[in-house]
Formats: sequence, C-alpha cells, structure tokens
Amino acid sequence: MATIATAAAPAPSTTAKPLTVRNYLAYAAGDFANNLTFSMAGMFLILYYTNVVGISAAVIGTMFLVVRFIDAVTDLVAGRFVDTRRPGRLGKFRPFILVFALPLLLSSMAIYSAKQFFPDISGTQAVVYMYVTYILMGSVFYTLVNIPYGSMAPSMTQVPTERGKLATFRMYGAMTGMLFLAFLVGPQLRGIANDPQVLQQRLFTITLGFVALGVLLYGFLIWGTREQVARSPEPVSLKDSFGTLRKNTPLLLLSGSAVLYLTGMTALTTLGSYIAIYVQRDAQFIAWNTLAQVGALLVVGPLVPSIVRSVGKKTGYVGLALITIAGAGVLAFAPLSTTPWWGLVAFFVMGLGINGVNTFMWACEADTVEYGEWKTGARTEGTTYAVFSFTRKMGQALGGFVGGIALTIAGFSATRASSGLDQSAEVAGNIQLWAGGLVALFSLLAAAVMYFYPLTDQLYRKVVQEITERRVAKEAASRGF
Repeated sequence: MATIATAAAPAPSTTAKPLTVRNYLAYAAGDFANNLTFSMAGMFLILYYTNVVGISAAVIGTMFLVVRFIDAVTDLVAGRFVDTRRPGRLGKFRPFILVFALPLLLSSMAIYSAKQFFPDISGTQAVVYMYVTYILMGSVFYTLVNIPYGSMAPSMTQVPTERGKLATFRMYGAMTGMLFLAFLVGPQLRGIANDPQVLQQRLFTITLGFVALGVLLYGFLIWGTREQVARSPEPVSLKDSFGTLRKNTPLLLLSGSAVLYLTGMTALTTLGSYIAIYVQRDAQFIAWNTLAQVGALLVVGPLVPSIVRSVGKKTGYVGLALITIAGAGVLAFAPLSTTPWWGLVAFFVMGLGINGVNTFMWACEADTVEYGEWKTGARTEGTTYAVFSFTRKMGQALGGFVGGIALTIAGFSATRASSGLDQSAEVAGNIQLWAGGLVALFSLLAAAVMYFYPLTDQLYRKVVQEITERRVAKEAASRGF
C-alpha cells in the first residue's frame, strides 16, 4: 500500500470558520469524480458485459454480490487505516485521495477494455477478467478514495444546517455526475446496443477521457476543502474503534435502512438502460430519464435545510422514502411502451425521494460520528464511515444482484443481445414491472427501519454541547486550571 504522508501539523482550531462556497463546490466535485467510476459501473457495466462480452446478467449480478463480501474486509481495513493516521499538511483525509485517485480512474477504464485488450476473450476468461478489474476498481482503489472522502465531512463542520448543506452539495455533485454520464454515454449507445464492436470502442474511448477529467475534479477537491473540527491528536485504538461501533445504535439503524433503500435504487439504475432501450424503445431516454431524476434534486435540494429546521432529518428521510414509492408505482404501471414520456414523470417523482433520502443519509452519517464520540469518548470518522460505506455498497451489490436476477426472470437473453438479435415480445413489460416493484418494496422496508432511528435533532444538539464541554474541561485540566 502506498505511503500516506503523516507529518506533524497543528490540530484544527476549536473555533471552526463557516464553510464557503468554494468549500461546498470542492466537496461536490469529489462525488462528481466518484461517479465517473462507481456509478459508471452501476449504469453500464451489465449492459457492457451482456451486449459486448456475452456474459449472462445473472452471472454479472452474482459478481456484484460476491465482491461486496470482499468489501467487508477492504472497507473496514481502509477505515481503520484512516483512523490511525495523524493529520499532515493536507489534513488527515486528503492525502489518501491524492495518492489513489489516478489508480482508481485507470482501473475503471480497464473494466470496459475486455475486448479492447483481448479481442477473443470469452467464457471463463471473460468472467475472471470481469472479477479482477471490478475488484481492483471497487474494492481496492474506490475504497481508498471514497472512505477518506466521506470521512472528511464530519471534520469540516459541526453546524447542523452546514452539514445539511454539505450533504446537499454532495448530492449535487453526485447527480450532476450521473447526468453527465447519461447525456455523454447514453446518446453514444443509440442504435449500437446490438453492435458489440462499436459499443466496445465507444466505452473504451469515453472511460479513457474520464481519467483526465477525474484528475482535475479530485485536484479541485483537495485544493478547495479544509478540515477544522477539533480532535484528539492521538490515533484511536482498534479496541476503541470497535467499542464505538457496538454502542452506536443510530449508525446501525441508519446502515440497515441504507442497505434496503439502495438495494431498490441500484436495481433501478441497473435496469435503467434496459428500460430506455427495450421499454421506451430509444436509448436517448437514458439521458432524459436521468435528467428528470436529477432535475428533481433542484426542487428537493434547496428544501433540505428547511426540512431539517421544521421536522428534522429522521422525519424528512421517512417522508421522502414514501414519495419514492409513489414514483415507483408510475414506473410500474404507466404505458411507457406507447407513451414513453411517462417515464420522465416516474423518474422525476422517484428523483424527489431518491435525492432527498440520499442527502439525509449523508447528513445523518456525519451526526453518528458525534454520537459515537459522546458514548465512548473516541472520535472515529474513518471507521464509522467505513461501516456506513460498506453497508451502502452492500445495498448497491444487492441491487445489482436482484436487478440482474430480475432481468433474467424477465426473459432477457444476453446471447441474443450479443448476437445482434431482438428480445422476445414480453420482455419489455416484464422489465417495467420488476423495476417499479423492486423500488417500491425496498423503499417501504427502508422507511420502516428508519422509523426507529433514535438520534433526533434535539438529541444531536445535546450531544454536541456535551462533547464541547468535555473538551473544554479536558483542556483546562491539562493546563492546571
């Protein structure tokens, strides 16, 4: 593993400065860059391997699930490694991004290079190549970039409205990245989904360009953010890290809800390209559907601080999950094959829920760091975020798995697709019903779990106040007052 600089640096000031527009935009740029790799895989990896390499959707979906068990190890190892580092000139978290961003971008390009590098690859060799490149991208390099990136948020501010705004900007970055993918990649697939050679060349060229773009975005992230929440200069022990996790009930419930919600959302992402191509019958709808979903963020995003002030994060989370269910009903039963623009309505309504819930997820995760510190006295941003990141990845893996299985049950044939043949007549309707049904089911389960989340905004304010009082008392005692 590469060496991460840990030269001594002054501890962050106990008096944090308000976050600036530059801070918010730089943090948003980080998730834009993340989406060039991880969301690119979520949106197009199955389509690439079914339509170019000829691997069945069930095999690909199974890979998503299997690889997440590797993430169980790599996420926790990375989180623990982050917690043991002392802050240096760039702080505690940004050095990881500086070192591992380029390997992440290159490994993402390699995922879509199977037929580019090995034109005759097939069968077992293709499956092995898929596993190796996806593990390198998702379980190794993405983990070593994303966990420090997510762990940085609690160190930037403890002000609830600023955290809500920071989470909103993160969602702006993520959704802008997804919109960018949809409008850049989606139109490139128009009319070539059944032409494996052209599809291979297009995806290879696009991901090669993402390497340069990603370097610029991660550079802006490193330059434009700062860590300023006070922490103990001593690294947290392994025992204290896991002791904090055991007592952090809000984190465990939030993680459980995230697994369920993201299972449904990733199933939707997995099936999104197929909905456009085979149900709405035009790959251009990959872009339009994504635009409708991202456009919903422009509606719900500015409302997040008001929702936090009026009803709190927990109630906002549950309410927006229920809105997702309403959109899923439109997706499942609207006449998309004859009136494809109904898809925009479905994706917009689901987008209100998806963008809102994801924003509250990030804001709540940051709050659980303070809760763990309040309970145990140990501040473990890295390990806490690693657990949450792992559960999110498990949701994404389960979503990829159930999406792949649903595609198989719906009757989709990778053999026919990679041979340039049309699918059976009933496949489109089956894909539509499965997509809407999966989103509705997992959104309902996620809302039910979050109902029991105990860390209200009132309790959070008490937690921060008591932590601050302890810190002041400790500093006074160390000076002999």
